[in-house]
Amino acid sequence: MDRTLAFATLHQLAALIQKRAISPVELTTYYLERIAAYDQRLNSYLCVLAERALAAARAAETAIAGGHYLGPLHGIPLAIKDLIDLAGHATTGGSLLFKNRIAQEDATVARRLAQAGALFLGKTQMVEFAFGGVGINHHYGTPWNPWDPRVHRIPGGSSSGSGVGVAADLAPAALGSDTGGSVRIPSSFCGLVGLKPTFGRISNNGVLPLDSSLDCIGPLTRSVRDAALLFQVLAGPDPADPDTWSQPCEDVLEDLDGEVDGMRLCLPREYFWKDVDPEVEAAVKQAAHVFADLGVRVDEVSLKELDELAQLRSRGTPIAVEAYSRFREDLEQRLDQFDPIVSARMLDGRRMSAPDYFEIQRGYAQLRRRTHRALQQVDALLTPTTPFAALPAAEVDREDTYTRVNGLCLRNTGAANLLGLCALSLPCGFTRSGLPIGLQLIGRAWTEGRLLRLAHTYEQATPSPWLKQHPRVEAFG
Repeated sequence: MDRTLAFATLHQLAALIQKRAISPVELTTYYLERIAAYDQRLNSYLCVLAERALAAARAAETAIAGGHYLGPLHGIPLAIKDLIDLAGHATTGGSLLFKNRIAQEDATVARRLAQAGALFLGKTQMVEFAFGGVGINHHYGTPWNPWDPRVHRIPGGSSSGSGVGVAADLAPAALGSDTGGSVRIPSSFCGLVGLKPTFGRISNNGVLPLDSSLDCIGPLTRSVRDAALLFQVLAGPDPADPDTWSQPCEDVLEDLDGEVDGMRLCLPREYFWKDVDPEVEAAVKQAAHVFADLGVRVDEVSLKELDELAQLRSRGTPIAVEAYSRFREDLEQRLDQFDPIVSARMLDGRRMSAPDYFEIQRGYAQLRRRTHRALQQVDALLTPTTPFAALPAAEVDREDTYTRVNGLCLRNTGAANLLGLCALSLPCGFTRSGLPIGLQLIGRAWTEGRLLRLAHTYEQATPSPWLKQHPRVEAFG
């Protein structure tokens, strides 16, 4: 049975459950046993909910046996980032400050997954308060990227545990959050598909906020079809979150296998290519040739809006201001309980004056409108997700390197958040040393269906990393 389940996608697992080849209890037990065997070193979970998961699996098994099959997530175990509320359990946000913060009710995303029949294996590690792209946490430990069992490499953040857990087959899929790249960066470093929807697509009700104007919940999966499935279940208006009320309706699964012939994909000449490792650049540009062979019109484009984005970001980030405002009292009274690499970035937010903050926010609002106009004839931009593959954690977790590396991790991904776009990271190869490389597709707001269709077509035309090779997880036992 283990060989059948190993590194399986959601859709493969759903087919096995539907034809009774495995039961939800057997499947849940498989993942719990892998977590027990390997996660002491991988450190992807902050909290394992074994009793809750097995109880939900037994309930799913009974319902399915009784003819009440809810769909492809019924009986499927998932992992969720520890800033998503599950009633009766702590939502720590990766911080000691919130270790006793017990949720009173489920977040909307957790409730929608449960209504679709999914169950939860546990809550995953993360950068404290989701404020960092590298994946380091000095309170609870930094998850170990499973693609290198010898060297502790960064997993990417802030959804570090979600990335490591799925990559190591300690869950078939997971939820993360993305304010500046926190779904896509760990997806890139860990060889996964990571989707950042348009802000307002998926409810943030019951999710611990960092910047409530940018935060997006998104899936980390092994296939584009799995990402589309989770997006389809999670997206839609939520009475408890007004930001979701005005979104258009879209069935991304129905359109997934549609034609891409004639779609336009552009490689921006500016912004995204500075300090990019040659192996990463070569892999992403090779992917452009694959798209062209599939009938996609591929060309280069100059966008002056990207130069303006770089200028705005050089003046400081509004996210730091939002974070400082949100955690100001704790920063002033309990600074010693913060992870210092997080508190330092938050404290930067107090340096920006109110007039500067509002001027920068107006600048971003104007830039978003101009960018959307500039992209009207473009289906997606193609860029590297991160400028490099996963680096050794010891090299990054130093005072003289962390700020620079964290900034580089967030540069390419953060553009989509700040410009109000949707984006997806997709595996496109490996370095010579066997580390995953991710490409990024960026689309206009509300065009997740187009991104997923492009990504799915590319994935079908190229061998998935999960078909070519897997992380040697047994080395972590």
